[in-house]
Amino acid sequence: MDEKIKGTALPSTAALAFLGDARHTLYIRSMLVEGGISKSGELNRLSQSYVNAEAQAEAYRTLEPLLTEEERDVFRRAANSHHLAKPKNATVADYRHATGLEAVIGMLAHLGREERIVELLDRAYKNNED
Repeated sequence: MDEKIKGTALPSTAALAFLGDARHTLYIRSMLVEGGISKSGELNRLSQSYVNAEAQAEAYRTLEPLLTEEERDVFRRAANSHHLAKPKNATVADYRHATGLEAVIGMLAHLGREERIVELLDRAYKNNED
């Protein structure tokens, strides 16, 4: 396991999820703009269809077999956190999966692993034929 990953070298899983939420949102917004969408109302509507607990939980289910041991560990700790708020518009399971995925993305962002973020999110959201 990477030395930066051990113990307290990483921020809390809540902080990682906060960072990961922002990085995930940026990825989705960039993907939509690069897809040629230019109307702000449509961009907002479509981004909301990707940036919600249900969609993020589905993305996690796609990515779960591809995660490394360290990514799985961060996911598990974030998803099992006792400090999670009660979800308003999602099931508890979807909310926990979404939070775990955000924490993984946040960890990768914190460690400067941009290529890995793009690799995972491309796999989750773009039609990969490989």
